[in-house]
Amino acid sequence: MGAKDQRGGGEFLYGRQPVLEAMRARRRSIHRVYRLRSDDGDSPVPELDALAGEARVPVKQVSRGWFDNAVRGGNHQGVGADVSAYPYLTVDDLDRLVSKAELPFVLVLDHLEDPQNVGAILRTAEAVGVTAAVLSTRGAAGVTPAAVRASAGAAEHVKVCRASSVGKTVELLAQRGLRLVGLEAGESSVRYDAADLSGPLGLAVGSEGRGLSPRVRDVCDAVVELPLMGAVASLNASVAAGVALYEVLRCRDGSRD
Repeated sequence: MGAKDQRGGGEFLYGRQPVLEAMRARRRSIHRVYRLRSDDGDSPVPELDALAGEARVPVKQVSRGWFDNAVRGGNHQGVGADVSAYPYLTVDDLDRLVSKAELPFVLVLDHLEDPQNVGAILRTAEAVGVTAAVLSTRGAAGVTPAAVRASAGAAEHVKVCRASSVGKTVELLAQRGLRLVGLEAGESSVRYDAADLSGPLGLAVGSEGRGLSPRVRDVCDAVVELPLMGAVASLNASVAAGVALYEVLRCRDGSRD
């Protein structure tokens, strides 16, 4: 079966926290929950059983071999679920959401390709309270089951827009009054802690290999970088994004004083 639920056109989520968060968030339809059967080492997850009972979702016990085949090497922890597809926002949905937000904060992932990075970044984005995140539909990772697993289920609570043109979307955000700040090392970049990251903001994080795309960079009001004092020349995208996201939170908290 793998990541796609071949029976219903949805997805197969795996891992305790991803399945629990999907059930807590209630943004997807949960068709069936799978648990490792007792003779294969099942360990109870009382909250999962309670949530499944409340939602009247059937729970099926299956073998470890069934799980291993279903996730093809993923760490399933003996828990999985058939769910509907991830509920992406449209660009129009994003526009309405930003227009209504008192202090909008949009995270733009500019063609990131690694679902582990996407998931890890969305986990931090949820923690700092982003209004929404933007991903590309072309040449980029989406919110796959692997990304949800990497986010420890936090992606189930983040509103994510998947746009055919990230460049056009950041231009729309600029038209709506958001300052766009890119995260990328370069000669014209300033230290992340020297930039004004308060107010309505869009934070753009470039892809792992190419950085920000030219169109996105051109829209940015500023580009920031993290200082590197050691021998390595770069940080993992999810680590750099995490530092920048918390710097935005620090600036925003200060603007409320």
